[in-house]
Amino acid sequence: MNAPAANLADHPRTSLRVILIAAAAALGGFLFGFDSAVINGAVGALRHVFNLSAAVTGIAVACALLGSALGAWYAGSLADRFGRVRTMEVAALLLAAGGLGAGLAGSVAWFIALRVIAGIGIGVASVIAPAYIAEVSPASIRGRLGSLQQLAIVLGIFVALASDAALANSAGGAEIALWFGLGAWRWMFLVGVIPAVIYGGLALTIPESPRHLVARGRIDDARVVLRKVLSLHDAAALDRKIADIQNTLEREHKPRWGDLLGGRAGLLPVVWVGIILSIFQQFVGINVIFYYSTMLWHSVGFSESGSFSLTVITSIVNVVVTLVAIALIDRIGRKALLVIGSSGMLVTLAAMAVCFAEATGSGANVSLPGAWGPAALVAANLYVVFFGVSWGPVVWVLLGEMFPNRIRAMALAVAAAAQWLANFAITMTFPPMAQFSLVFSYGLYAFFALLSLLFVLKFVRETRGVELEDMPG
Repeated sequence: MNAPAANLADHPRTSLRVILIAAAAALGGFLFGFDSAVINGAVGALRHVFNLSAAVTGIAVACALLGSALGAWYAGSLADRFGRVRTMEVAALLLAAGGLGAGLAGSVAWFIALRVIAGIGIGVASVIAPAYIAEVSPASIRGRLGSLQQLAIVLGIFVALASDAALANSAGGAEIALWFGLGAWRWMFLVGVIPAVIYGGLALTIPESPRHLVARGRIDDARVVLRKVLSLHDAAALDRKIADIQNTLEREHKPRWGDLLGGRAGLLPVVWVGIILSIFQQFVGINVIFYYSTMLWHSVGFSESGSFSLTVITSIVNVVVTLVAIALIDRIGRKALLVIGSSGMLVTLAAMAVCFAEATGSGANVSLPGAWGPAALVAANLYVVFFGVSWGPVVWVLLGEMFPNRIRAMALAVAAAAQWLANFAITMTFPPMAQFSLVFSYGLYAFFALLSLLFVLKFVRETRGVELEDMPG
């Protein structure tokens, strides 16, 4: 029944068209990466300019993530009601407003409020991009196209960290005024308005998801999109595809939150798997590297300029290994990559804990003597390699494809909201935890890497090559 769609990757014009559409949608992932990582270069300046304690610093860094959880929670219902494309436009508007406001904020209270607004946009973008890409992609290349979301995220992280470094170096320090009397750290947020505007413009050029159009009864519009995006010009093949979508959508009533309920644990088992995958993606501590690495490397003896450079290098490593993941995900599968990633992160996080066990000093005055500093740096980058080739892209691919059609947007929203709350918890707690013990911090993240490995082995089902209409509930 699904054969015509499965072979679409063999049609070069179709493949190119789908890739371009998916890439435009994935720009939301770029903004996700940029707006969540841009804080890295501003942490020290924020702490000094607003005279913040370690706890308030954690809140200022993590507040956007609370907004992201809120945005992710409502993104599914917005996408089902107004469409995937309109929801992207809302995300772009929120991101532009948040970036502008945070860059001009005159107090930490205003800064936190505007970062929450940007966070809502991040959360909406984090849900809508993987859902849209999964819904317009042929099954045979869906994993690679879904990985564009993570590629866009890591490119956004790289651009944010590179622009942070460039702005700080141009001014002679993150706190020093650059243009119009504004400190370099403020320009780190202001430059984010540019990609937000581009994202909003590109969203106007891409077609609505055919599955959303069918769900809203716009069958003729769905046919037009399927012809344009998947080159389904054969009437019989087009009718079969429409029928497949209708069968999965119309078997059940109109989507509502209650559809996620079922089973002995309250929610459907597949929803729990998505939630726990999302939590583990954050509980292994990846965003400690991308939010605090500049401050961390500075605290263990590297110069401010050197710390910025090391952080940019780490982001480049992240981009490269994401390209490797894109090449592998439809070849060896999602589950195998997760197993490899969890195993590697367990070893490298444990190595980082060992390195910091040799540190001298405390709080912000930690130093790593002798070879322990370079060893910690190597372990940190290897950790990023294992995360970037596995849990980074694979979780977003799975969240975009693992749920049945009737609950996809809502289930993805719940899982993404859980991910942002987990990210908030890790991000907010790291500064006080680091003051207490970096050995404990990295040891805890290694423990979660071990738990993630056991969870994947027991509960995660392979979805490679399965049509969205055939996903079990």
